[in-house]
Amino acid sequence: MRAVVVVPVLKQARAARSAQADSAISISRPPESRLEEAKGLALAIDLDVVNGSIVPINDPRPATLLGTGKIEEILALLDEFNAGLVIVDHPLTPVQQRNLEKAWNAKVIDRTGLILEIFGRRASTKEGTLQVELAHLNYQKGRLVRSWTHLERQRGGAGFMGGPGETQIEADRRMLQERIIRLERELEQVVRTRQLHRAKRKKVPHPIVALVGYTNAGKSTLFNRITGAGVLAEDMLFATLDPTLRRMKLPHGRTVILSDTVGFISDLPTHLVAAFRATLEEVLEADLILHVRDLSDDDNQAQSADVMRILGDLGIGEAEGAERILEVWNKIDRLEPEAHDAIVQKASTAENVIAVSAITGEGVDRLMDEISRRLSGVLTETTITLPVEKLALLPWLYNHAIVDNREDNEDGTVTLDVRLTETEAAELERRMGNGPKPQREDWE
Repeated sequence: MRAVVVVPVLKQARAARSAQADSAISISRPPESRLEEAKGLALAIDLDVVNGSIVPINDPRPATLLGTGKIEEILALLDEFNAGLVIVDHPLTPVQQRNLEKAWNAKVIDRTGLILEIFGRRASTKEGTLQVELAHLNYQKGRLVRSWTHLERQRGGAGFMGGPGETQIEADRRMLQERIIRLERELEQVVRTRQLHRAKRKKVPHPIVALVGYTNAGKSTLFNRITGAGVLAEDMLFATLDPTLRRMKLPHGRTVILSDTVGFISDLPTHLVAAFRATLEEVLEADLILHVRDLSDDDNQAQSADVMRILGDLGIGEAEGAERILEVWNKIDRLEPEAHDAIVQKASTAENVIAVSAITGEGVDRLMDEISRRLSGVLTETTITLPVEKLALLPWLYNHAIVDNREDNEDGTVTLDVRLTETEAAELERRMGNGPKPQREDWE
């Protein structure tokens, strides 16, 4: 389908008044960047974008958002390009959406609707499908007025006298609400299942490393580079939706779990943040968060601010984030040589920053070493000899400790020089039978 993209830009005074209500897109983001991002969102669902325009708005109209002159100008564009869809990169009320569709005789979707369309196409797991459908129904709940022109019709009541009954829109709204309740119950089961999976992972306590970042920052490409997985990684917005977890070994032998999550975006619809909370909780559980940034994008500072804002909404504060978050400056292969060298130099002297190229592999070894260092804690060096009856502990040791040397003795025992954290040393003592055993409650 051919589409026209419109990016409304509210003037400073109006934007300042509405910022508190969060109804305007941040004016700190250049309009040109917003236009390119909106086009990218449209291309992500295979729309043919024939025209894109930035529309300054001094005084938003409650009925149409845009002024009469601009509405007529866009109508002429639709006729010229024979386009049947208008994407407005701004939240629209149901009334504004309906009035614009009447004025243009074309389908109109706002930023939230467009993102929901993309998520609907990308969802592949049951969890992802449920989350997207719930968000979509919550979004549509207030927009039923768009779909019906026979709202004056009424169904007869079930009582003896009949009565006025319920209007068609009331019936539709009721069915919609019933479906929402069913989906929420199903999602509750999904959340419980995910919690059980986390509990099982904690019993085999591999550290969790979560990749987060703005959409199309290269998270999935980096994920594939590190783990060798075949996760979909394309140069498009929201190529990855469903979370992916893979086990991997760090350079010194320790096993960790790497999690690739959905990409963030500015003005992420509230319905989606709420619906995807179960998925995003994987980030909350992570021991280390890799914030992947696209350094080749001129808008990467604003994108980074959006990611940190969403992490804050999830409950990861600035103080806690400073300890758990490692910035990964990605796509340095796209930079000019001088800019590339300057970024690499700056990253080498900055705290909590590693510069990489997920495509060429540059800097990935340094990233792996830094992950290993962060997760190692203070290592204790020790030599242990496993008796024959304890040789079953060997896989656990190779997964949880750094084994520097191994000697297989003639009597069947195995002597190991290992480095491990204080917590793992205590766990080894317990497994060897030398440490305190878990307390059992005494039942009367």
